[in-house]
Amino acid sequence: MAEVVVHGSAAGFAQEIHIGSHHLRADEPLEAGGADSGPSPYGLLLAALGSCTSMTVAMYARRKAWPLESVTVKLDHSRIHAVDCAECETKAGMLDRIELEIQLHGTLTAEQHAKLIEIAGKCPVHRTLKSEIDIRTREIPGGK
Repeated sequence: MAEVVVHGSAAGFAQEIHIGSHHLRADEPLEAGGADSGPSPYGLLLAALGSCTSMTVAMYARRKAWPLESVTVKLDHSRIHAVDCAECETKAGMLDRIELEIQLHGTLTAEQHAKLIEIAGKCPVHRTLKSEIDIRTREIPGGK
């Protein structure tokens, strides 16, 4: 996997993102004090999950030689009260909710639809987000 490097000025929210040979920009929307010059960090997170989901579903269908033509994934992020989530382990405070909707295009059987929806929840990014994550932060000397 390519190294990810993010750099931004302390004067605002805009960030330059370098992922190998790819260059992206992130920012906050105007209503959050940003310049809206790129997607928000949560927008990028949802894009990562959505693209991984679509790729995983399409790859599975290709391997099975199923007539899947295309996949559309729509995502939304919100914060909800934990008590409003019956199936969640956390019962106090707030938690993050991601709504993920998948539209499968092609002449698939009902069984193929069901299997592809099941496979959608097994994409690597989905599994990472649902698992325990160990993030280790350290300072790199020499940043004057």
